[in-house]
Amino acid sequence: MHDHRKALELFHEGLVIPATPLALDEDRKLDEDSMRLLMRYYLAAGSGGIATAVHSTQFAIRDCGLFEPVISLVSQEIDRYEDRTGRTVMKICGACGDIQQAVMEAGIAKANGYDAVLLSPGGLNDRSEEYLINRTEEVAAVMPVIGFYLQSAVGGRVFSYGYWSRIASIDGVIGIKCASFNRYTTFDVMRAVANSPRRDDVTMYTGNDDNIISDFLSEYSFMIDGKPYEKVFEGGLLGHFCVWTEKAVSLLRMVKEARRTGDYGQLLALGPKITDMNAAVFDPKNGFAGCIPGINEVLRRQGLMSTNLCLDPEETLSPGQAEEITRVTESYPELVDDRFIIENIDKWRNQA
Repeated sequence: MHDHRKALELFHEGLVIPATPLALDEDRKLDEDSMRLLMRYYLAAGSGGIATAVHSTQFAIRDCGLFEPVISLVSQEIDRYEDRTGRTVMKICGACGDIQQAVMEAGIAKANGYDAVLLSPGGLNDRSEEYLINRTEEVAAVMPVIGFYLQSAVGGRVFSYGYWSRIASIDGVIGIKCASFNRYTTFDVMRAVANSPRRDDVTMYTGNDDNIISDFLSEYSFMIDGKPYEKVFEGGLLGHFCVWTEKAVSLLRMVKEARRTGDYGQLLALGPKITDMNAAVFDPKNGFAGCIPGINEVLRRQGLMSTNLCLDPEETLSPGQAEEITRVTESYPELVDDRFIIENIDKWRNQA
């Protein structure tokens, strides 16, 4: 039986949480076998949680009847893994749309055994901050919420300091994923949470795929009631973590050890390498147009997905992106987990 309370406790300690892609076959239909294989890979790699129905899973799953089939499949695979290993894994489901849709999706997620929803502001740039705060309150009345600072390049917007102060004050908000890809706005949301009466209840997760190491190594210090208070990114809920996941788990382990010892030397050297790898996959030079097919392409090459296709036929790798992915995987073999996959993929395929 999945332990919701334990999952939330682990979330607050800091986890590697891949934001899962969507496995499609040559007809752009759900490739259930590949999808299950992916989940088994993430779990075997040591992911502390899995987030699905999010940006990298493609928001269009809601338009083609795949939302519930996908989240049901992911939940089933986590349950099977927990039954087999005794380890608890955090289940996170994306929710989007207006208040009615977001509340409905939260209800579906809850019925499928999820622990929290990652509440996306995407597609709602015409709505006021007040509306989005009310939306968060409505969803949090259904189940725990992880707030989401989505970067402008993929449909997000800049929010005020006051917005994040009020989001952090909502009892059902358990964390915030900061994926604004901006140092100024990252500081803003950190300051808002640190100054909230719920500062110790809201756990910060980096979604800044372009600055993963920098986020993990940054300590945000504020004077609260005349005393210094520090807030850090405890974990990562990242599209980047859905590729080379075994290495991501090792990375967070290194971060926690470095915080204990104060020795950050090795991690500082890894920062630029990880950013370079992310650039190849996420395609920022083309406005992130190849981000999702880039993720899929890495997994296809590793044998975890049968295609790199997206639901939208126009969403493909950008010119030169495949070559960039080849370059970074060859340049940084210490950050690639191909051997781990080769050694285990047959076992994952045959798991009941």
